[in-house]
Amino acid sequence: MPRTLTIFIYVLAFLSCPANAQSGFRIMSYNVENLFDTDDNPEKNDNDFLPSGNHHWTRGRYYHKLQQIAKVISAAGEWNTPALVALCEVENDSVLIHLLNRTPLKQQQYRYCMTHGSDTRGINTALLYQRDQFGYIGHREHPVVFTRKNHKHTRNLLHVWGKVITADTLDVFVCHLPSRYGGEKESEADRFDAARTLRNLCDSLLGTRTNPQILIMGDFNDTAENVSITQILAAGKIGKSIEAKKLYNLFADPHVLHYPGTHKYQGEWNQLDHIIVSGNLIDSTSAMHLLPGSNRIFAPPFLLTNDKTWQGKRPFRTYYGFKYEGGYSDHLPLITDFLLSLPDKIE
Repeated sequence: MPRTLTIFIYVLAFLSCPANAQSGFRIMSYNVENLFDTDDNPEKNDNDFLPSGNHHWTRGRYYHKLQQIAKVISAAGEWNTPALVALCEVENDSVLIHLLNRTPLKQQQYRYCMTHGSDTRGINTALLYQRDQFGYIGHREHPVVFTRKNHKHTRNLLHVWGKVITADTLDVFVCHLPSRYGGEKESEADRFDAARTLRNLCDSLLGTRTNPQILIMGDFNDTAENVSITQILAAGKIGKSIEAKKLYNLFADPHVLHYPGTHKYQGEWNQLDHIIVSGNLIDSTSAMHLLPGSNRIFAPPFLLTNDKTWQGKRPFRTYYGFKYEGGYSDHLPLITDFLLSLPDKIE
């Protein structure tokens, strides 16, 4: 569809809303774990996820994975699928085209933006958006600015901006920071650099936008207490007083999560996935603002299975080691709701 027609439809939707109306705006962040197609990319190390590879990644298993991810997104939306869905660990355009056209998500008419970074395995990040709720303006991907020569080749930071129905511009970042592979301390310098790059991008928007509204989603490979988040990105807990141009981690307070974490490793749950916002998205007087109490880890029974090694429950994965389970992911998704309030009069 031509972009001018898309904008026209979006404006019509905006004008048709009654004054003083409020509508919900749900967002979701989900590391889907290794959503690869079955084709070999000779420039990337994707050999494990080929029919002849260690995981015996057949077309049947691939299409089953697509259906599973679509099921999670649909279930997370309850009555309506989320307006925005941030995805981590998606290989390329093909997997997103298949996800949005060969599953029940086709009925939702999502569009997407994604990165094409230098990760050695070829995994990237993406944003799905509902065109009637997010009027896409543009997107850009930003490589991490590293300070060390011996750094990991990692995912680029995805920046997408567009209009919500309040006519405000929403700046969305999707990130998947460098992994802890090789040790948490040994690898943290790369995450510091990624967080610093992200912080600089946010500072630029905070300094140039008239009413900056920033939303950051993704897998940070760090907890809310780690330096990359608390000091470099400077995203803290929501307190009694909120500053419009500060960043706040909606999942920093464990008392509001109702679940021990999004990822389980060697029997220990950790909160590695986060949703971070600028303060004006928390302020209840803003046209777009957080719905209090809506932050949650999405953990329905079908996303979990018995942990026979470490007891309790664990995420129901596609593979557990090299054993095919046919599940979903090693991460649980995050969900947050916002309220969009229209002005009393539309001039």
